[in-house]
Amino acid sequence: MNKPCFSVVIPAAGIGKRVGSDIPKQYLTILNKAIIEYSLAPFLAHPDINQVIVSIAENDQWFNNLSVAKHPKLSIVQGGKERVDSVLSALKSLPATDYVLVHDAARPCIRTTDIDKLIDHAQQHDSGAMLAYRVRDTMKRSDPDQQIKHTVDRDNLWHALTPQMFQNQQLINAITGIEAQHLITDEASAIELSGGTVSIIEGRSDNIKVTQAEDLLLAEFYLSKI
Repeated sequence: MNKPCFSVVIPAAGIGKRVGSDIPKQYLTILNKAIIEYSLAPFLAHPDINQVIVSIAENDQWFNNLSVAKHPKLSIVQGGKERVDSVLSALKSLPATDYVLVHDAARPCIRTTDIDKLIDHAQQHDSGAMLAYRVRDTMKRSDPDQQIKHTVDRDNLWHALTPQMFQNQQLINAITGIEAQHLITDEASAIELSGGTVSIIEGRSDNIKVTQAEDLLLAEFYLSKI
């Protein structure tokens, strides 16, 4: 088996309304650095990552002002209306045979050790995988009126994380082959819907995504410990 090449895609064209900020959440600062800079740093520093592509909005006013924007490994492409559009735009700029790690722009606490786990998996198995961590709490399913219908068995139940890593052409084919694009909630779901299999690599539970305002404080705590 030839040694695979690895690239990274960071979709960063979203607005992130749930945080309640005037600017996209990936540009909010934690400890004097933009969230997306934390999300990018371990990939840009990783010796096995050849290039990093960031998909930004057409009217983005912030990315080019970041110190990381001039990094030699990094390129930008124009993103799309939905996350899947931004991912696909970046994928099409990369070699078809690369393994691509797709990571959320607002997930700043990713550790190099978890990136290593994905790369090791591809090198040993020649297949894609995603990071996740096991569900620990009791899970409930409700009806639309928020009345509990039943308790969900948490055995073999996982919280999906990023990066999610797949061979580039496989992922492009999966995304473009699915008519109901709204069903694609992450890269793994595209592979699943196309009939492919996805392996889970157990990752760190502190690899949180900044979605709500309170997540900023938690992310700050974790980043202060790295």
